[in-house]
This record gives sequence, C-alpha cells and structure tokens, in this order.
Amino acid sequence: MKAEPKSEQELLVRATEIAGLTFQELAEEAKIDIPADLRRDKGWVGQLLEWHLGATAGSKPQQDFEKLGIELKTIPIGYNGKPLETTFVCVAPLIGVQGLTWQQSHVRNKLSRVLWIPVEGEREIPLAERRVGSPLIWSPSEEEDQQLQADWEELMELIVLGQIEKITARHGEVLQLRPKAANSRALTEAYGASGKPIKTLPRGFYLRTQFTARILANNFA
Repeated sequence: MKAEPKSEQELLVRATEIAGLTFQELAEEAKIDIPADLRRDKGWVGQLLEWHLGATAGSKPQQDFEKLGIELKTIPIGYNGKPLETTFVCVAPLIGVQGLTWQQSHVRNKLSRVLWIPVEGEREIPLAERRVGSPLIWSPSEEEDQQLQADWEELMELIVLGQIEKITARHGEVLQLRPKAANSRALTEAYGASGKPIKTLPRGFYLRTQFTARILANNFA
C-alpha cells in the first residue's frame, strides 16, 4: 500500500495520475484479485483506490485520510455521466442520539471535505475494463450544507421519536436513511414508538443521486 499523502495537493496528484486507468491495471499493480462482479464485493473498488491513494482509516468512523480530514468516495457513473446509485455516507446512530447536533454528526464530519472519484459503472462493461475518471475535491456550499442539515435533523427527529420503522427512502430531499445490512439477521437496537427498545435493521445515511449528480455537473461543467 502506498504511504499516506502528506497534503491535499499530493492526494489530488495521485488521484489524477490514476485517472484513465482500468481496474485491471490498478489491480495488477496492487496485486489484488479482481472479483467476477461486485454483488458480493461491494467495497472492492473503494479498497483498490484506497491502496493507490494511501488511505488509512479503512472502515473506521473517521475520514479515510484522517490527517488531511478528507473522505474518499467513489461514484459509479453511467454513459450519460450521471451517478448510477446513491452514495453511502455512514451508519446512522439509533440509540443515545438525544441532544446530538448536526455540527457534531458523523454525516457532517464525513462530508466536510470529500475526494470524489467517478468510475465507470455500467453493468455490461466487464469489471476489469472499467476506467477511473477525473477526481475532484469538494466541500459543501452553504446551501448544500443547509439542505443536508435539514434532512439530517428531520431523520434524526424521527429516530428520537421512536418512528424508525416509519422512515422510508422517500424521506429527505438530498439525504436518505435506508437499511444497511448484509442480511436480515444483523439486527441492532433502536427505540420504538412506545419508547421501549426494539430490534431493527442497522440504517445508513445515503446521498441521493440528484445531489451527487449536481456536484459532478457543477465541477465538470
């Protein structure tokens, strides 16, 4: 694995150097096997890029480039240049959330500075032949921060009120809350409407595709 980059500029240079390369080329250099598809290996692309860029956090709650305060997000895009899927931000806390503010939240921390790397995501392109796109380093504008905060506060209020089971993917303009579990047996604790603990699927915060599409459009226009 490459050493951790010492500055944002160095990170951006590394990300620019791998733009245009295929997963095959990157995997050979890293000596990482390419899976047949991503159904069972959802995090594979991220791990491959982390190796090349020198990310250190792995799946820990802090940012991928902890010393730089930068999070790495890969974004599969279609032939039209638009994101093909929502972007996972972090796992949502379901208990002990009384008094938690947007300013202290994991979501805000993770999204405060992001290195976006678009990658080819169309299913018919074999994984080995998919290419990495041009990187971009982004922080939310004041307007984007307000949109994220409004959605986060609405979703967290429902969690606090014991309405977790009523939250659907339709809630939230730019940020949504969805089950995040490999299987339905991986239950976690939350509070139900009566205030008593219940068992439910872990939830994750995801950015909607129209939000990430706008980030890409604004920066690659």
